[in-house]
Amino acid sequence: MLAGSVPGVIDEQMTAEAVHDTGVRRLQHAYADVVNRRAWPELEQLFRSDAEVVIDRRAGEPLRLIGGTEVGDFIGTAIAHFSFFEFVILNAHIAFPDGVDSGTSTCRLFMCELRQDGDTGQFTSAFGLYHDRYVLEGGRWWFAQRAYHSLARHGAVLDVFGLPTEPGIDVPGAGS
Repeated sequence: MLAGSVPGVIDEQMTAEAVHDTGVRRLQHAYADVVNRRAWPELEQLFRSDAEVVIDRRAGEPLRLIGGTEVGDFIGTAIAHFSFFEFVILNAHIAFPDGVDSGTSTCRLFMCELRQDGDTGQFTSAFGLYHDRYVLEGGRWWFAQRAYHSLARHGAVLDVFGLPTEPGIDVPGAGS
């Protein structure tokens, strides 16, 4: 229970958190929708133009992209050979570490990609983890920073990488 709250009573702070949580989830779902439709120009409506996106594929140096246009260009090229591609949000833990009225939020989002190669027909899947920072501007939530970490890739065998030890964006636990 929140400090100072009355059992069974929903106060203004709880209502504000629910509204902002929904706003962040709508942003996450809009991202999944854009990726699934391969509508790359629409990413500019989701990412701040200066949003840094770090992609750690667990192979080589992480990629560093800035803004929705670069993100769309990268993803579009990376998945062009798939005849089927679907981005699925598995779980998202959204937090407001600076308070629900701060206009900032963080999140830990687990996801899966389901895909089929257009040439071979081989079906594969990939699992990953995003650590996100969001900002509320102009009455809506935007991606301000994103760090992606591959967790596993499925081809002939499942390659598993484990959770990152330094995700780059701290997201408090569920009880925080």
